[in-house]
Amino acid sequence: MTPANPVTLPLRSYKATHLRFEVDGKVATLTLDRPEKKNPLTFESYAEVVGLFRAAAHDQDVKAIVVTGAGGNFSSGGDVFEIIAPLIEMKTTELLAFTKMTGDVVKAMRACPQPIIAAIDGVCAGAGAIVAMASDLRVGTPNAKVAFLFNRVGLAGCDMGACAILPRIIGQGRAAELLFTGRVLGGEEAHRWGFFNRLAAPDALLAEARALAAELAAGPTFANGMTKRMLEMEWAMSVEAAVEAEAVAQALCMKTEDFARAYRAFAAKQKPVFEGD
Repeated sequence: MTPANPVTLPLRSYKATHLRFEVDGKVATLTLDRPEKKNPLTFESYAEVVGLFRAAAHDQDVKAIVVTGAGGNFSSGGDVFEIIAPLIEMKTTELLAFTKMTGDVVKAMRACPQPIIAAIDGVCAGAGAIVAMASDLRVGTPNAKVAFLFNRVGLAGCDMGACAILPRIIGQGRAAELLFTGRVLGGEEAHRWGFFNRLAAPDALLAEARALAAELAAGPTFANGMTKRMLEMEWAMSVEAAVEAEAVAQALCMKTEDFARAYRAFAAKQKPVFEGD
């Protein structure tokens, strides 16, 4: 499955077909945009999300990405009639192709070097909760309702990397509770549990997320990408291996002009202005 409109570089030139996508300066915003149905994902929008994040990995201008939903909800997950119904009729090989394709969303999000900030209001369920989970940071509202509800439709909680990633964010016991029960995690509780990094009022949510994205986008691009990469890699390393890997990563960062720029600014008692080189 491929996007109806193939991704071209740079990202700012891309016109989304099944999503809303815009670039403002160094920050891109991807909006799941079917508000009349609470922004469900379809075969086409899954593929388009994968294409966008894969393209982001090669874009030199976009430094941070915000993912959000239109109309007061994040996403209700896979569309019941456009995805769930066809799955019932598929053969095993076709189902595996589908589950691998949905997993590609998470792989593409984790592989792109830009920090991804999810701005979450209202319903955030199923695959929508996975997209939020796969983001690097999450800004939510008290009205948010997060639910990993796979077991409620007769499926396992181990979907799209949930059993690997969710425990890293909120801990094994809490992740197990959500994945076994499929219950709703409210906004305030999501913040207490650490799933949300911040809470914002609904009318300030997108501005808060974009401000955070702009703050990160103004930082040292190569170093931010390295931080994201090492956060991903080190989970499977021993402490000794992680220390060694970080020594190499930090030495590479020390060769960037942004590192030298920061030193010169510090010596001049100025704030560094990073340029991403």
